[in-house]
Amino acid sequence: MFALAQITALALAAHTPVAMTDEGQGSSFGTQELVEGRDAAAIRAIGADADQAAKDPALLINLAIAHARRGDDARARDLFEAAMMHDDRAELETADGKWVDSRALARKGLAMLDRGAFASTASIASR
Repeated sequence: MFALAQITALALAAHTPVAMTDEGQGSSFGTQELVEGRDAAAIRAIGADADQAAKDPALLINLAIAHARRGDDARARDLFEAAMMHDDRAELETADGKWVDSRALARKGLAMLDRGAFASTASIASR
């Protein structure tokens, strides 16, 4: 089953899409790690099952966010594009209760990347 997505209002990256499991746990989705700003840990958690990540647009989005926050814009772009072009679409729930198509969420991530919205997070994380 596809994951749900949550738009979090983090001080470091407001309105960053973060996916979580439909059970709300998110451990294998890297959700908790992303919410806590532990992007390297999120990459490890999600990347532990690369085959599963490739099958799920929500996982691709979370992985893209983690890479973007770490300043790896090229990898983040590839992952957002993969989620956007994914054969499977998922309706992802936002924190404010709205449902958003996974492709729209991936496009939002790309737009944020283009605006440099993740850059401030990367610089804070590197301090």
